[in-house]
Amino acid sequence: MQARSVQLHTTNPPRSFPDVAPVPLSDATMAERKTKLLANMREEGFDAVVIYADKEHGGNFEYLTGFVPRFEEALLILHRSGQAYIVLGNENLKMAKYCRIAATALHTPLFSLPNQPMHNDAPLDSVLLQAGLGDVRKLGLVGWKMFTSATVDNKTCFDLPWFIVDAVKRSAAPDTELENAAHLFIRGDIGARVVNNANEIAHYEYGANLASNCILAALDAVEPGVREVELGGLLSAQGQYPSVVTIAAAGPRFANANFYPTWKTLVRGETLSLTTGYKGGLSSRAGFIIEMENELPASQADYLQRVAKPYFGAVAAWLEHVRVGMAGGEMYDLIESVLPKARYGWHLNPGHLCADEEWMSSPIYAGSAEKLKSGAILQIDIIPSVPGYAGVSAEEGVALADAALRQQIAADYPALWARIETRRAYIRHELNIALSDDVLPLSNTVAYLRPFLLAKDKSLVCGR
Repeated sequence: MQARSVQLHTTNPPRSFPDVAPVPLSDATMAERKTKLLANMREEGFDAVVIYADKEHGGNFEYLTGFVPRFEEALLILHRSGQAYIVLGNENLKMAKYCRIAATALHTPLFSLPNQPMHNDAPLDSVLLQAGLGDVRKLGLVGWKMFTSATVDNKTCFDLPWFIVDAVKRSAAPDTELENAAHLFIRGDIGARVVNNANEIAHYEYGANLASNCILAALDAVEPGVREVELGGLLSAQGQYPSVVTIAAAGPRFANANFYPTWKTLVRGETLSLTTGYKGGLSSRAGFIIEMENELPASQADYLQRVAKPYFGAVAAWLEHVRVGMAGGEMYDLIESVLPKARYGWHLNPGHLCADEEWMSSPIYAGSAEKLKSGAILQIDIIPSVPGYAGVSAEEGVALADAALRQQIAADYPALWARIETRRAYIRHELNIALSDDVLPLSNTVAYLRPFLLAKDKSLVCGR
């Protein structure tokens, strides 16, 4: 198909919502989460699953417990009967009483920081025996990663620390079947975490809204002479833990292998990348620190036509055609048709699932038959890479919702629904994108792209 025509046009900025309160997950939601996972376990014959967490890889654990183990490792062991055990180190043992599902607490100082007291020390396999692993015949290990290699046995790839995998093997019966079971949580077609109810969408919208407020504030602060760290400060908000490394990078990135904002000042004519993210969504932008097209480097004088406009057209096509029930492979083919990989150099998935972490998994890949589900939260993540040209980005998060879920959100969370309607109207009428009815913008800046960062009243829009 042909991409929409794109113009750089004078536009109003999207509205920010600075006073949105966090929405907690209800007890009913937490019970529903457990029920969904147990159904998946029974469907595939798992007698129990061992769910690993540390601070960086805690999404599957947090999905049921409500927290991640700061500083330490932790395990949640769930049997198909519904009985659960939570194994914690010294500093997280106190969190057992706050666990959102009923679980028997077990302590191991092996999960604690180096040189902390080793009171109650015992081999980890003996602790796991207390959690009933000796009687399990099919046992799932759940870290963070679901492996999808075509050259190895993905069921036997485990991303848990070896000392834990070894202890699990020693505690289990000799004939226990051990498999990677992360897919029960995150695979696009069956994963328990893929489909969110109204309460979960309201919970995650808080972070997506926050990220977009931050990105708008940073965009408005872009001026020559401003330091990267000043923009980085604007990209952090309300004490929330980010889901990604905050990016405020002027000019060439990764000098001295550095990821983080520095005291480097913005220079007119250079490029700038900005990214921030929280639970529920990420906002990312990239463009030139200029006001007019004639300020582009001579070697990139056609940057708008060669990179920015085609990219924006692909984002518009994504938003106009995505729908509940669409096969992931169909979306992949759509983006290939409007933004051919051979010409625009993208190579990852043009969209992926997110939740507590920035990338959970993706049903959008070549040949994918996985259907996009009502209740899924997706990042629009198309990354062109054209040799000799700067990049461009307008990554944002949306939810997909059928009529029933839309009605439920409107009834249960009318203020959220009003924000969604405001965002939809902006995309449709200011950016001239015929937004799919199934799309719920969770951030304020979906599809809002200023390629010239000093022209703060201009953004790309579809042809009028």
